[in-house]
Amino acid sequence: MEFEVRKPDPGEIEERGIDQWPVWEKEVSRFPWIYGETEECYLLSGRVVVSTDDGKSVEFGAGDIVRFPAGLRCRWDIKEAVKKHYRFK
Repeated sequence: MEFEVRKPDPGEIEERGIDQWPVWEKEVSRFPWIYGETEECYLLSGRVVVSTDDGKSVEFGAGDIVRFPAGLRCRWDIKEAVKKHYRFK
């Protein structure tokens, strides 16, 4: 299962109402996670490395939009405290 990291297109934050999504914050930490639903998030601040059970990893941070598919099993390694907008589909 793959996840997607990208920079939003100009105007996308406003057009999609991303700034109205709920906010989640977390301090520097490491923890396992399983996505029961697809999650899309937009990082306002922080830096994270997410590693999957199959050995793939990706780093992302402030200004990135990330999509995690339902069923993804991974480990979050928060390098710098995170603040993000998120929504589940």
